[in-house]
Amino acid sequence: MKMYLFTAQEMQSLDRATIEDLGIPGLILMENAGRGVAELVCRRFSSGARVAILVGPGNNGGDGLVIARHLKARGFEVTAYLLAPEEKFRGDAAVNLRAARAHGVALVAILKDSLLPLLEAGLGQAEVIVDALFGTGLRRPIQGRLAQALEMANRSPAYRIAVDMPSGICADTGKVLGVAFRAHLTATMAAPKLGQVLFPGAEYVGQLKIIDISMPQDLISRQAKPRYLLDPDLLRPWLPRRPPEGHKGTFGHVLVVAGSPGKTGAAALAAMGALRAGAGLVTVAAGKGVNSILETKLTEAMTLPLPETSEGSLAPEAIEPIFSFSKRLRAGVIGPGMGLHPGTKDLARKIILEFPHPLVVDADALTVVAEMGPQMLGQSPAPRVLTPHPGEMGRIFGLSAREIQAGRLKYAQSLAQVTGAVVVLKGARTLIAEAEALAINPTGGPGMATGGSGDVLSGIIAALLAQGLPAFWAASLGVYIHGLAGEALAEERGPFGFLPTELADRLPKTIREFISLQELSLKLGDGLLGEDNCRQPKP
Repeated sequence: MKMYLFTAQEMQSLDRATIEDLGIPGLILMENAGRGVAELVCRRFSSGARVAILVGPGNNGGDGLVIARHLKARGFEVTAYLLAPEEKFRGDAAVNLRAARAHGVALVAILKDSLLPLLEAGLGQAEVIVDALFGTGLRRPIQGRLAQALEMANRSPAYRIAVDMPSGICADTGKVLGVAFRAHLTATMAAPKLGQVLFPGAEYVGQLKIIDISMPQDLISRQAKPRYLLDPDLLRPWLPRRPPEGHKGTFGHVLVVAGSPGKTGAAALAAMGALRAGAGLVTVAAGKGVNSILETKLTEAMTLPLPETSEGSLAPEAIEPIFSFSKRLRAGVIGPGMGLHPGTKDLARKIILEFPHPLVVDADALTVVAEMGPQMLGQSPAPRVLTPHPGEMGRIFGLSAREIQAGRLKYAQSLAQVTGAVVVLKGARTLIAEAEALAINPTGGPGMATGGSGDVLSGIIAALLAQGLPAFWAASLGVYIHGLAGEALAEERGPFGFLPTELADRLPKTIREFISLQELSLKLGDGLLGEDNCRQPKP
């Protein structure tokens, strides 16, 4: 099943379609939502546990009141703290406020600052705190009494559950709006939201559980945009098959245009990434002066020694032998450790614009893209995959890395639209964007934040291109498996200190494990999206 990601507005449209087109009343959707969250609580805590529910006046608050009613019926000690006047509860939320009162749920209105100590005492005594204040619709920063309530909840030792979205997190961007509820578990309705998988929001989500509220899966699929959370079920069909009669020519030949004095390691790592990801043949094109170094470093890859500049990087005269050699290729990589000599940049510009096969453009070659103008890539004869980190992306847009990080989604999609290329914006929750599609990668970790990891990734993507994958799916699968290998090394070796060479070497085992994965198990914030049999987790 494809894991589509939705914005708040798209979820509202999905709600309307379910209610108006399918005839499922909103009151039933709310009942299903609240009952689903209550069942999660019951699976984790025993009857009699103290539960405090923060209730806002909208539909999210209505969900919270349904939760309160169901938990009360199952023997939990429930207090619902109303943080808005009762006259502000309307529609389905008002119906469930009346129902909660009729079922004997303790309702405590916290409408004055003077009542905050009462709330703090209740939250401090609770074993479970449920956040049902705002949900996905919040657009403004949380301030005043509501902000203080969330801060009190975050200080409590209780297990914290957010309903649909942690209050204070923008459902579309993951940005913190003032202050936010920090959940151990977020129970989201029908489908995950963008802000739950993008940082910093992902840090506040904890474990993410999807609640079935009776929205048909075919409706969700019809309404969804091509915006994916990467997972094994989505990607496994794209893993290249290895026919038993296959040979090295079957699996493609990758050319790595990379390396210069002092930076031969980058070329070697890209080559090893391509080999470990299944390319049949790999050749490294570099200046004659570093060829002996590369031949020593790379036993399995071939080399193509070419004319060099006075700095030892590739010279413009290398273009003719590269294009002559390209007749036997299926994909390429350009940029890792290439250098920025003016002559080398002239060579890179011509390759980026005219290389007749799919090409991964990385590292120093991205500086060339920034200088010539990214819109020029629209002239390329074959797919291009750009793999910038935030600093490189900043050079393309004339912005700082900090500014790019503040608008990762916007800039990745913008560059994809301007260039017609697939853009891989690296970092926590790497983004893969093309003009009409987006994927977010949940794998990997901070232990991979070391020089050379990106070179391995470029080689992986190029190998998948050489094996015939479309550019978007080659990038998506490459990023996902690269992250899985990093996670495995963090588990086996330690949280950091493992090397990019080890990352490349771990790929075959990682691919084998990926093939055998049967259940969705994705890291999101500090938790997992998937099944959990723990009944009483400790905060």
